[in-house]
Amino acid sequence: MIIFVLALLVQAALVRAAIEDLNGKRPVIGDCIQIALRSFLPTLGIGILIIVTLVVAVFVMVFIAWVIPPIGWLIGLALAFIPAFMWLISVSVSVPIAVQERLGVFGSISRSRALTKGSRWSIFWLLLIIGVAAMLIQAVFTLFFGLAVATTGGITGVGVLVGALGSTLVSTIFSTMLSVTIAVTYVELRQVKEGTSVDELAQIFS
Repeated sequence: MIIFVLALLVQAALVRAAIEDLNGKRPVIGDCIQIALRSFLPTLGIGILIIVTLVVAVFVMVFIAWVIPPIGWLIGLALAFIPAFMWLISVSVSVPIAVQERLGVFGSISRSRALTKGSRWSIFWLLLIIGVAAMLIQAVFTLFFGLAVATTGGITGVGVLVGALGSTLVSTIFSTMLSVTIAVTYVELRQVKEGTSVDELAQIFS
């Protein structure tokens, strides 16, 4: 939960950084952090709703699978998990909206659903590509680490530390990429659907 909240705060900070960068300015770290902290409560609220949605979807899917074996998994997937996943795609830019437009939790979610309408499949494929790339690189790292352990005849304290740091580094890189992608997606949606320039977006923070 703590890691998830921190990830949302990082995403909030990257919204500011992405807009400043797209506007040809150099992002100021302190400014980005200040804006992320200012948006902490709505960001946390959005994060909690996302977690609750996923938990409920998994619970319903497992319950249906238990009640109607052996095809219950497919029914649960169709009735619970897939709709929940598509809802998550529709609210994928809620955090940038909460940071940029300050609409609160439910206002940001509603705004995200309106803004992503007609573009959700594009967002889905974009996020899928990033997710698959992350899993592949993580798998390659795990494979090489496993080979290194097998070659040395066992795992040492240093090996554990290197493995943990490497795995954390890979996760951090792709979390950052995901956050930047969502922030840029928000900017692109505003530009395409509403003709809002990057300069106009940046002025809100001034």
